[in-house]
Amino acid sequence: MATPILIDTTIDGKATKTWAVSSRNGYFYVLDRTDGKFLLGTKYVKNITWASGLTAEGRPIVVPGMEPTLEGKRVCPSLDGASNWYSASYNLVTNLFYVQTNDKCGLFTRTNMEWAGGKSFMGGSFGPAPEPAQRILRAIDIQTGKVVWELPQSGAVESWGGVLSTAGGIVIFGEDSGALMAADAVTGKTLWSFQTSALWKASPMTYMFDNKQVIAVAAGPNILAFGL
Repeated sequence: MATPILIDTTIDGKATKTWAVSSRNGYFYVLDRTDGKFLLGTKYVKNITWASGLTAEGRPIVVPGMEPTLEGKRVCPSLDGASNWYSASYNLVTNLFYVQTNDKCGLFTRTNMEWAGGKSFMGGSFGPAPEPAQRILRAIDIQTGKVVWELPQSGAVESWGGVLSTAGGIVIFGEDSGALMAADAVTGKTLWSFQTSALWKASPMTYMFDNKQVIAVAAGPNILAFGL
């Protein structure tokens, strides 16, 4: 499950309490959190093969024949999801939703097997598709669902770090190579980078100490803190 965010915003000139999420399935959703009404749904990653789009009610239009096969069926996004549980961030100033995303596909294989007591029964296996994958920080306009900018990263697409945005117009995130990085919240331009050589499993946070703002993140066995 990707991490949803509660956002109070204006849609079609009306103040609306919304629930927004960049789902693992590759679609970005905005719902009215007071009654569950579907407001918006758009594709936010490069490839989605399992569905051809969404209905007017926000239900996926499933592509037939995407079940696992003996030879292996390529499906996008991969089992890891187009995004996952790592934190996304919404910025009130830019009105953008920032999220770490995975342009990554998988190969789902069916295995002919019979159930036997005391043994695992998976019925198949999963592995990466034989094609390049990439982790990309994306900024999404919650009014339209349009991806405003993208920041491609270098790495094996195995990191799980999230995103933090500040009122000062900075986006802090765990870059796929192991660097802690800052980007301009409006343009996506890289502003700062600090290599930790860690495989990200945590998201950055911010706090005040002695009237100074600090950014902190868990990088492997260490807690790193930086003055903003």
